[in-house]
Amino acid sequence: MAAVEPKRSLTVGYYDFPPAIYSDTAGQARGPLVDLTRAVIERAGYAASFRALPSARLYAGLRDGSIDVWPGAPGKPELAADTLEGEATLTHISLNLYHRADTPPPTLPQGLAGRGVIVINGYNYWPGVNRLLHDPALNIRLHRTSSHTSALQMLTHRRADFLLDYQVPVNQAQQQLRMAPLPYQRLHHVPIRFIASRRVPDTEAVLQALDRAYAELVAAGVDTSLPGE
Repeated sequence: MAAVEPKRSLTVGYYDFPPAIYSDTAGQARGPLVDLTRAVIERAGYAASFRALPSARLYAGLRDGSIDVWPGAPGKPELAADTLEGEATLTHISLNLYHRADTPPPTLPQGLAGRGVIVINGYNYWPGVNRLLHDPALNIRLHRTSSHTSALQMLTHRRADFLLDYQVPVNQAQQQLRMAPLPYQRLHHVPIRFIASRRVPDTEAVLQALDRAYAELVAAGVDTSLPGE
């Protein structure tokens, strides 16, 4: 009998974005985006292995080829030369600026001048947002924390004036803390697609296979929905 050739494995990079994708207490990848990504990759004829990394190391992995695929946000200028982007949209995410109910919404950008803004360690924002946060003329005071729940607690305890965070994990954190929803301004609303390293052999063929597999799952009636906003 002929030996069965093992499936080619794709290393999927991610950083924690609960409840869509995150690492459990044993360090294993969990969440509906993990399940969907694995289903798409296996439908396309590959095997999937997941690797959690901070955003800077994830981007470095895409550039050097140690990470094959990232289900993430397209249009990152720092990745443009080293990655290709798929066509299938898995979901959308929103980046919001939250404030307390007793704080009026700021007029951007001057409304942030001299104010304190909470950000999450390990997250990478869009160039325009980064320029805003680090504009010396605005003198924004950045307060960093490691979790969405602690960020919300810092905001409610008046450790800072605003919170810059993504809507899906904030919604989950507010439920965990039994908090009422906070008012916010939406800064970005972007799709999530498969981003593949150009160091992957046959990058275009891999992305086409993933897009095709996703379309087949949708056509077959498989639930491909992800946590919404």
